[in-house]
Amino acid sequence: MSEYIRGFETFLKNEKHASQNTLASYLRDVSQFETYIMGLGAELSEASRANILAYMDYMTAKGKSSSTMTRSTASLKCFFTYLTDAGLVEENPVKNIAPARVERKLPQILTSKEVELLLEQPKCTDLKGFRDRAMLELLYATGIRVSELIALNVGDVNLGGGFIKCAGDKKERIIPLYPAAVHALAEYNTQARNKMISRYTEQALFVNVNGERMTRQGFWKIIKHYQEKAQIKKDITPHTLRHSFATHLLENGADLHSIQEMLGHADISSTQVYAHLVKQKLKDVYNKYHPRA
Repeated sequence: MSEYIRGFETFLKNEKHASQNTLASYLRDVSQFETYIMGLGAELSEASRANILAYMDYMTAKGKSSSTMTRSTASLKCFFTYLTDAGLVEENPVKNIAPARVERKLPQILTSKEVELLLEQPKCTDLKGFRDRAMLELLYATGIRVSELIALNVGDVNLGGGFIKCAGDKKERIIPLYPAAVHALAEYNTQARNKMISRYTEQALFVNVNGERMTRQGFWKIIKHYQEKAQIKKDITPHTLRHSFATHLLENGADLHSIQEMLGHADISSTQVYAHLVKQKLKDVYNKYHPRA
């Protein structure tokens, strides 16, 4: 690693307070470009606009996705802005280079019938059945992320009021629950949870067979198990229920801003993808059933 990248790493840590994921991806992208530019017999500080454009062509030829190239461009832009501001280079060679256009794939969702089929799978014949039914109902009722689901504590649920409190990334949000989800949670609390926890002081709402907080990997296995039982061909992940929650609300007349609030999206553009999905669905129905389509 060159002194320029070491300085950049210090800048990201101390000035930008970058997360570990951001830090790792930026350093990886810049290091890969350093390997490329050194192969040309040049140094990082000597990189020109032509070098950057040639590097983009090189990445395209290697079959890199547009999202990877967009991230790499952003990393290099941040790196050379740092070098420019620090007076280590005179000009930022990435300054006016636009990132690659990313094709935004529409998320896969379940139909209402598929959701019903999935939610019917957990049978309340044992402790895990009560727990699994409550988890799936809660996920579809609220559209929360799996990280938020497993982070829920007992105190975050208000069954009398019919809502949960979700901490989210930046602010707490209140999300209502439909009656079936309230019922599933109530039964889990009374019939299973107290028998599953390893210690009475445990605050986690959902626990594994060891009586400790459920993990992402543990819940992933649970949802895959019920996908197979339901014989649903689509690849279901915890995020599939989040996407389905938002799309079904939109199809039934909910406004985007309310959905944005419940999902915890900071930017409305993140929520608008569901509007595109609904429009695409309407177009597919039109093309399939209109006699002159």
